[in-house]
Amino acid sequence: MLHTPHRPTDIPGASSHVSQDPDHGGIGGGRGDADRLGHGAARLGHAAHRGQGETWGDEIYFEIPVTADLENDAREVVDLGDLVYWPPGHAFCIFFGPTPSSRNPNEIRLYSPANIIGKVAGDPTVFAKVRSGTKVRVERA
Repeated sequence: MLHTPHRPTDIPGASSHVSQDPDHGGIGGGRGDADRLGHGAARLGHAAHRGQGETWGDEIYFEIPVTADLENDAREVVDLGDLVYWPPGHAFCIFFGPTPSSRNPNEIRLYSPANIIGKVAGDPTVFAKVRSGTKVRVERA
């Protein structure tokens, strides 16, 4: 695991590609602009990370080998398409709609606060096709 206590910094032009792993019947994916990656999370862009995606409402998440602290501006309610790093679970998360914690159909509420690291470029609802247990891959575009 990589640990970084450093505050995320802006990395202009950084981006990531998230998709169902093509080695496991890929169904496409989406692009995200990773505009706030810290020193630890920036390592995410140096290699593809594969994991078993899990879903929680309209969220896909999976563990990545990054450890970072919760930031001062961490949020518990996010916007459609936000890419999030959730420190308690060392998880990369993609939000494409409400979660079980949401208080109304238009709110996307996390289980607990997390760091916003980017945004899906395009229609984030394409991720509704991904089911729990699906192999997913995140890589720098």
